[in-house]
Amino acid sequence: MIARVLGSLLALFLAPCAAASAAAENGPRLAPAAEHAQAALWASRFFSRFHYAARPLDDAMSERILERYLQSLDGERLFFTQEDLASFERWRHALDDAIRGQDLSPAFEIYERYLARVRERTAFARAFLGGEIPLDRDESYRVARAKAPWAKDEEALDELWRRRVTNDVIRLLLAGRELSDAKKTLDRRYLSFEKRILELKADDVFQVFLNAYAAAMDPHTGYMGPRASENFQISMRLSLEGIGAVLQRQEEYTVVRSVVAGGPAAVSGQIRPGDRIVGVAQGDDGPMQDVVGWRLDDVVDLIRGPKGTVVRLDILPADAGPDGPHRIVRLVRDRVKLEDQAAKRAIIELPGEQSPRRVGVIALPAFYQDFEARRNGDPDYRSTTRDVARLLRELSAEGVDGIVLDLRDNGGGSLNEATELTGLFVEKGPVVQVRNAHGRIDIEQIPENQSVYRGPLAILVNRASASASEIVAAALQDYGRALIIGEPTYGKGTVQNLIDLDRIVNNERPKLGQLRLTVAQFYRISGGSTQNRGVEPDIGFPITLDPTEFGESALDNALPYNTIDPVAYQRFGEPERIEDRLRRQHERRVAEDLEFRLLREEQEEYRALRRQEEVSLNLEKRRAERDAQQARREARRQARIAAGLIQASEDESPVDDGLLADERPVPTTDEEESPEQLLTRDPLLHEAARILLDAVDLLRQDPALAEALPFELPGKAEKGELAVAKEQP
Repeated sequence: MIARVLGSLLALFLAPCAAASAAAENGPRLAPAAEHAQAALWASRFFSRFHYAARPLDDAMSERILERYLQSLDGERLFFTQEDLASFERWRHALDDAIRGQDLSPAFEIYERYLARVRERTAFARAFLGGEIPLDRDESYRVARAKAPWAKDEEALDELWRRRVTNDVIRLLLAGRELSDAKKTLDRRYLSFEKRILELKADDVFQVFLNAYAAAMDPHTGYMGPRASENFQISMRLSLEGIGAVLQRQEEYTVVRSVVAGGPAAVSGQIRPGDRIVGVAQGDDGPMQDVVGWRLDDVVDLIRGPKGTVVRLDILPADAGPDGPHRIVRLVRDRVKLEDQAAKRAIIELPGEQSPRRVGVIALPAFYQDFEARRNGDPDYRSTTRDVARLLRELSAEGVDGIVLDLRDNGGGSLNEATELTGLFVEKGPVVQVRNAHGRIDIEQIPENQSVYRGPLAILVNRASASASEIVAAALQDYGRALIIGEPTYGKGTVQNLIDLDRIVNNERPKLGQLRLTVAQFYRISGGSTQNRGVEPDIGFPITLDPTEFGESALDNALPYNTIDPVAYQRFGEPERIEDRLRRQHERRVAEDLEFRLLREEQEEYRALRRQEEVSLNLEKRRAERDAQQARREARRQARIAAGLIQASEDESPVDDGLLADERPVPTTDEEESPEQLLTRDPLLHEAARILLDAVDLLRQDPALAEALPFELPGKAEKGELAVAKEQP
């Protein structure tokens, strides 16, 4: 299964929350290229013939494409007017003909109108900032805009933007800015967006349009242009060939946000967080190319390159002014491991009767595999299963009393890795059923003789655990091999394949990109689907994300839940025999636990804020609301300090500073808590560990429950096979 890849282009360049403009008349008119039309035609063939829920490219699909394209461009309904929408009606039932006829001009015509409206809105916003801004009116701004009505005309947009800009000003004032500084910050923000819009290319516009078509099929079908495809492959293999630096755009500069340990940038000792890259040169004698004002991914393309080649960077140090001295840094590119998504381990120590009890934690943010290296026969290819197996052996050797596999916020990845990972805990058997569009069912089986851990096991999940995470959790729950703890999971039970369009047409160089096509649906070995419903935990934690707002069930065109026949499998345990006792112990403990009480308060407050559709534009009223919120936050912090949960110097919940991510200063140090430190401070992980130890204690105290969970308990002399309770039909 392929991990969900979100439309990052919109997030970076089109997001209305960045508020702003585009001086479209100052740049060349964007137009579709021949390869765009070719890619769209091939996509229509795959979508209408090979999609799991195939739909024809007809007038009904044209209507769906148009609605989603407009949503992609103006999801918060800040730019288009009802007059614009009326003019787009001529395309409502014509986009199907345009795609088949390889004429994508309608998509680009709509985009040109978008650019014009953005330009007008930015001009209005910047002009409004130059005048008096009333902050004492009894009026409000609607922040929940996805379902807001479209503005009737330009006059209605002016009123909408007057309120929007006023709200932006108030946010900065509440963060401690002076009015003049707030106005300057916002003026730069809108101008910056204008420049980013002008950096967009025809490839970007086409990717947005074709993703609108893909999203009309189902939420997980998508399109990636050649550049996005390359970045996806890098994320899956957790490595690239380059200098080992994480970069971000900040105003006109490309800034080093962090350096990757062991990479060329870190080893050189000459590049630090906050440094600005103002020039890039290839080799020892290539010309230095000025990159100030460049689009971020274009700068990244210049810096990346084959292992062993030289790149020279013109660096403006973090502590230097705009006219300060530069330094030229020569780096030899190398293979850089990207560890942020790799499996990590930690050990949680909890008090015991005679000595501390230790529970191992393995945090797994994604299911990854270096497909190319594995295809090429590289014996050292990187994979989730290999990394987790190594960590399991390490933790077992250190004598932990059990292991918690943390799959929270893990959005999925490789199906093969989900299958093989399950085999680290179960000797053999089926993992998941995969049903294709024709009704054929394939069963993914555990590779035999690769289990490495038979001890106490719990899986921690939340609403953002999706896809491959749900496959692992569901299989281990069906086998009775692990306790599932946390929240109901996301509910993504569909299978996506990558279709390389360039391979289809035998292109030597990437031009057409790749489709991410939904081709099948997952079913548990017990017969139910994870689609829409997700995996229900055995022991539930407080809900953090509202299922009506986040998850498969919140998506308007998600495939429905259904069932098929179960497959024969051996169930190793019956955790339901002790679940009630575990749940009662958990509830008694958290009822007296300060951290859990405070977490519940924070979650309730967060959900209340999420439900708030409008905010006041009266500064004093907003300040009073902010002060009350901060007072509650400070009371919780003081309670944690008094209980010894945090140090007096710690501030766990940063105050809203009103800034966008790229407007904040880049930290000029890499000093931060290690993943191990962050994991061991997590109260939910601590409680999951306690629940697992409760299960171990119950099994030790009552031998009659030995088959409730097939754990080889710590200190047990014999090493027998997992207990087999019964065979399922």
